[in-house]
Amino acid sequence: MIGELSALATAFCWSGSSISFAEASLRIGSVRVNVTRLVLAASLLALTLFIFSIPIHLSASQFTDLFLSGVLGLVFGDSFLFKSYEYNGPRISSLIMSSAPAVAATLAYLFLRESLAPLAVAGMAMTLVGIAIVVTSRQDVTSRFSRISGRGIFFAFLGACGQGGGLVTAKLAFNEGSINGLTATFIRILSALILFVPITMLSRKFIPPWTIYSAHRKAFGLTLLGAILGPYCGITFSLIAIAHTKVGIAATIMATVPIIMLPLMKLIYRENLSWRAYAGAFVAVGGVGILFLM
Repeated sequence: MIGELSALATAFCWSGSSISFAEASLRIGSVRVNVTRLVLAASLLALTLFIFSIPIHLSASQFTDLFLSGVLGLVFGDSFLFKSYEYNGPRISSLIMSSAPAVAATLAYLFLRESLAPLAVAGMAMTLVGIAIVVTSRQDVTSRFSRISGRGIFFAFLGACGQGGGLVTAKLAFNEGSINGLTATFIRILSALILFVPITMLSRKFIPPWTIYSAHRKAFGLTLLGAILGPYCGITFSLIAIAHTKVGIAATIMATVPIIMLPLMKLIYRENLSWRAYAGAFVAVGGVGILFLM
């Protein structure tokens, strides 16, 4: 029950963080939001580990797997996801990201030699069909995301590939031995910071964060909220879910983000969604369910 509840908590956290990060990205850009939320989340995690004296006992291979998982999921995956926010907003981007479990299954087959049953292939196809239904649906919307960008869809799919790869490598670490969820999250975020911060500071477009956020205080508040919901709570809950239940069950529950996102988008952005949007979302999540609950 702990695993299932943690997975459900993950879905709600990621739904809230998606909207927070999307709004912040529109104000100051996706790269700045991505780096800032990682710094904030790492600081919160380090403080938590220190206060509660949580031990960090990892083998070299576990550390390497988690480090690589952070690079794939948080650097590659989330960078493209945040970029997709600028084009299509959180709803469409999150829906495309629901294909991450299917991507993970494909990567596991290619690199871990895990076989794919015909039913698994059917589940992947069903997920892609559901995504296509929503993407091609016509909606009477009044929000800024009334048009769907092909470039945004491509960026979101690259994000799903990164998330899928990060899930596979993280599972390798957990298979080797027990790991505290907060510790695993901290290692993953630390790996992303080690790569992100120097690259960002060497960029010609680098602007000191305090300069940006002093002029965009609301963007900082949104980024802080997203950091708490996403990297701090969401990723931690997702790793706890994987550790306490089957990956398939956890991934299926976490894939309900597009469903949770629909009423939120209607409430916040006043989107009048068509029946195709709702049907496509349920078909996509149903496909993920078939893929992992065989």
